[in-house]
Amino acid sequence: MKQVILSVFVALSIFGCSENESKENFTLQGNINGLKKGTVYLQHIQDSTFVSLDSVVLNGSSEFVMTHELKEPEILFLRLNKNDNDESMLSFFADKGVTTINSTLKNFLFDAEINGSTQQKLIEEYSKIQSRFSDMNLDLIKKSLETSKDSISAVKLQNEFNSLLKRKYLYTINFAFNHTDSEVAPYLAVSEIPDANKKYLDTIYNGLTSPIKASKYGKLLKELIDKR
Repeated sequence: MKQVILSVFVALSIFGCSENESKENFTLQGNINGLKKGTVYLQHIQDSTFVSLDSVVLNGSSEFVMTHELKEPEILFLRLNKNDNDESMLSFFADKGVTTINSTLKNFLFDAEINGSTQQKLIEEYSKIQSRFSDMNLDLIKKSLETSKDSISAVKLQNEFNSLLKRKYLYTINFAFNHTDSEVAPYLAVSEIPDANKKYLDTIYNGLTSPIKASKYGKLLKELIDKR
């Protein structure tokens, strides 16, 4: 009888462990080359505040593994604290499964290579074009500093700034509308162009598939539109 009870207890324990393990459906792994000592945090934003989901203290090793129960795709953050009050943080679009982030201590943000979700690939595709807009904006700023202060030049530069901003907004709108089956579309609308003309936000939202409308960022976009 005791043996039967013990067997049942072991079976329940195994089942309980499996059940707990199954909840952690997202794994972030990676390496920060050159890091000898520090702490990495896996975080997300909750009520406008960064909340830690997991963390690893690194001492002599630059590799890390963190896990989390991810209910749906969302933007997460990898924060690096180098134990000298110096912190760096990068964002990525996480989905269930494994995401790998490899970078360097010297250039944590710029050297980061992220492999994981299809949403992350879309964000990187979007960011490549956005970086060109940023470069053009810097060129205009440089030009404004070098140009004479006469009113004609000032008006011309302001028109160029306005034109660039309009192109940036239209690119974001078109990118979102062309990917309405991905959480990336409402995320970009909410994070990049929240002050865009309401008709454009409506167009993006109405084009979303039903699952994306029901997602975290789909709901946030709907709330944004309702407030407008």
